[in-house]
Amino acid sequence: MSRRIEDFAVVGDMQTAALVCRDGSVDWLCPSRFDGEAVFSRLLGTEEHGFWRIAPTTAQGAPVADADRRRYRGESLVLESEWDTPSGTVRVTDFMPPRHGRAPQLIRIVHGLEGRVEMASTFRPRFGYGRRLPWMQEIDERTVAESGPEALWLTTPLDVAAEEKDGTAHHTFFVAAGERRVFCLSWQPSHLDGQPDVPDAGEELRHTLEFWGDWVAQCTYEGPYREAVVRALITLKAMTYAPTGAIVAAVTTSLPEEIGGVRNWDYRYTWLRDASITLSALLRTGNRQEAVKWRAWLLRAVSGDPENLQIMYSIRGERDLPERELSWLPGYENSAPVRIGNGAVDQLQLDVPGEVIETLFMAHQSGIARCERTGNLILRLIDYLREHWREPDDGIWEVRGGRRHFVHSKVMAWVAVDRTVRLVEAGVLNADLASLVALRDEIHAEVCDRGFDAERNTFTQFYGSRELDASLLLLPRTGFLPADDPRVIGTVDAVMDELATDDGLVHRYPTGQSEENLDGLPGAEGAFLLCSFWAVDALALTGRLTQARALFERLLDLRSDLGLLAEEYDPVQGRQLGNYPQAFSMIGLVDSAVQLFDLERAEAGPVMAA
Repeated sequence: MSRRIEDFAVVGDMQTAALVCRDGSVDWLCPSRFDGEAVFSRLLGTEEHGFWRIAPTTAQGAPVADADRRRYRGESLVLESEWDTPSGTVRVTDFMPPRHGRAPQLIRIVHGLEGRVEMASTFRPRFGYGRRLPWMQEIDERTVAESGPEALWLTTPLDVAAEEKDGTAHHTFFVAAGERRVFCLSWQPSHLDGQPDVPDAGEELRHTLEFWGDWVAQCTYEGPYREAVVRALITLKAMTYAPTGAIVAAVTTSLPEEIGGVRNWDYRYTWLRDASITLSALLRTGNRQEAVKWRAWLLRAVSGDPENLQIMYSIRGERDLPERELSWLPGYENSAPVRIGNGAVDQLQLDVPGEVIETLFMAHQSGIARCERTGNLILRLIDYLREHWREPDDGIWEVRGGRRHFVHSKVMAWVAVDRTVRLVEAGVLNADLASLVALRDEIHAEVCDRGFDAERNTFTQFYGSRELDASLLLLPRTGFLPADDPRVIGTVDAVMDELATDDGLVHRYPTGQSEENLDGLPGAEGAFLLCSFWAVDALALTGRLTQARALFERLLDLRSDLGLLAEEYDPVQGRQLGNYPQAFSMIGLVDSAVQLFDLERAEAGPVMAA
């Protein structure tokens, strides 16, 4: 049975993540790291492509339907799912402890709450994204599944025997009120001698809850919608790769932007843009450690060669991310092809230096100590933009229909120079201020001349275009023009008129029937959730706080029951689309909440002492 994207929960250890469905099935897991090979790929195929389900059974021995309730325990990434059955009530607790140098582990604890419930665990790993059947054996009362370089070690309650057939281990057992059964899945390279440690599940659960509690305690946001903001921040933290400080755009690949369509991409990498915007959200809410680690990752990834800056890298900094298709996977709801790798790695996107410099500028404003290598990187990026900003590029949306002079890219080039000017004026950088100011003015003048449609009073998607682009909503946030400038207000109005649905959800740009065929792909896509949050910000900054707040609350209603968002939303079918959970969408939620809070406080004026 097909499951909606929002039916999945995420648990993770800041190196990888698992998606757990409402029916108690782990349907996606790349155990070694975010962009490693999946051992459970039911998400993009069928049960034959791997899953691990723990759930109550019916009288006939089949698993029951979805959990009756599920939640994260407090402000953590510990998932609790509960089933009410005719014979009793049971809870399954799923979590991945932070590794701290140990093997990755997924721990599943079955708690009996009421009565006595029959349960089943069906463990069907399929290595290589569902392609390879494992060799399974029992070693010291642990089920071991091996294939090539990888091995999974499943530790189960000692009084539970497994039925093994065709690479599947099936356990049935009972759990009564007050009892618990612990299952632990560990991964390690298959060539290693010895076994991964068997964890003390209770201790690991306590440590995991303490970790998340300590991390959330750093959050400085105390405004409205705090619960939604904290859940978004926890999700973003879960998408950081702890060993290097890199941040993935999503933990999945090939969840479709259109059901049955071809717009299916691998997002398990670090886009400089996405990571930069993620860090801005973290910095604005008091989380500085992530910015320090990401800056170190950035300096290593660029490797002293910013002139050959890529738009994305692997979480360990590799540059080569070849895109290929996995023909044996039918795709989520037959949305094919399933892709791994990402061919957009070779694109030219001239907004990226601006995103990077903007984040480094914000880090400086947040009190993160100056770094000489960071200063050199900024100045070399400026030298690069000085030579290339006039060129057409592939734009923020990674279109595959040819390069153009995208207005957003030019605006972000202006941002790069503007923030550098400010750092020079503050004495942080040593550079020729006059030439920087001249460059900033030159870019600004050209964009206002060639990127603005005076007849319609709006900036356009690219020079000479009649089309619009949701990235234009960022104009008031960048400071390129004041928020009350008639050209900004006209642009916001035009985007909301031409790209928004009746209830305010915003599409990135025209697709499908667009004469310009911008992205070079067939089909259409859903409303882009980040762009919809940008609309909240643009409306608020242009003085329409009531409208902005209403749209923000509409967007909150689109979240899953666990507070998660994918990349897009289909307002016709009423469902989430695209990779999940999506950093861009969670970032948008945080930024808009902070923006609304700040503007509403400013509107209210200073609080007078009694």
